[in-house]
This record gives sequence, C-alpha cells and structure tokens, in this order.
Amino acid sequence: MPTAQPSPKAIAVYLAGPDVFFSDHPQRYAALKAACLQHGLQGHSPLDNVLALGACASANAHAIYQANVQLIGQCDAVLAHLGDFRGCEPDAGTVFEVGYAIAQGKPVVAWGQGLAQDYRQRVRQRLALATDAAHDAQQAEIENFGLPLNLMLACACIEVTETASQAVAALAKHLQATPHPER
Repeated sequence: MPTAQPSPKAIAVYLAGPDVFFSDHPQRYAALKAACLQHGLQGHSPLDNVLALGACASANAHAIYQANVQLIGQCDAVLAHLGDFRGCEPDAGTVFEVGYAIAQGKPVVAWGQGLAQDYRQRVRQRLALATDAAHDAQQAEIENFGLPLNLMLACACIEVTETASQAVAALAKHLQATPHPER
C-alpha cells in the first residue's frame, strides 16, 4: 500500500512596503495575504512579529529592525510595495528590505500605483515639470532608462507591476517555475 506523501510546505512571502504606516494596515495586509493564499503562497507582514516594546524608542527601533530582518530570512520571496511614498520614490525601509532580500538570493516582485509609467515620466508628472524636462529643480538628472523605477530596483526585481494582485500572480508563477530550497 503506498504511503501518503507529506503536503508541500507553503511558500512563505514577506510583504514589504509602507503599508504599516497607514491606519487601515489590518485591511491592507488581510487583502495581500488573501491574494497570496489564492496562489498557494503564505504572506507574512512585518506586523506579524510579536514584540515586547518598551518606552525607549531607540531600543524599539532596533527590535523592529531585527524582527523584520529575521522574518525576511525565514521567507522564500518578497512582495514589495514600491509605489511612490512621501514623494517620487518608494519608502526607504522597503527599499532596504528589497536589497536585503536580493542579497539573500530571494526573488522579489514589486508593485505600486503608477509603476506602469516609466520613471522619468512619473517624476516629471509628480514634480509638475515640463514634459521634456531631463533635470529636476535642483538640476539633478532624472534617470531615463525606460524602467518603472530607479534601475537598481527595477533590474533587481523579477517583475514590476501596477497592482498587488498582478504582483502576487507574477511571483507565484516565478516560484512555481523555479525550485526553491527547503527552509
């Protein structure tokens, strides 16, 4: 009589992004986790960390950093919300998390509103510059590679999409086609 095979472990995905800063973060993460589950992925948010935070802000910051880095390390991949946040660029903490995941050899798929446009076009619109402007008000050149993000982010990601659901589907497709090591 054949023995039953153990069910495969769910593929763990770290949900990076500035969503933690919004008052509706429980709904945001619930929606992201539901989208992951529809594709056989298990979403993990930074808020899943249970931390005993105290009165010292610096100690709290270090504890959150350590917990998030540890959670990224436990996950197989990262889904990163890299849309504009407080300006023309993604959230700096999320950018760090993407870099950390890439350094760990983890695949990253990014998403964010407006990322269907190329970076230069988006910056021009955001800063209300002329449609042919090559520099911003400080005379810094606006990157022009036809990518949706700065080249270091766009080239590091498996795919960059406009919506979270597109990103989850792209990540699931990539993970199904690529064997991943057991944790």
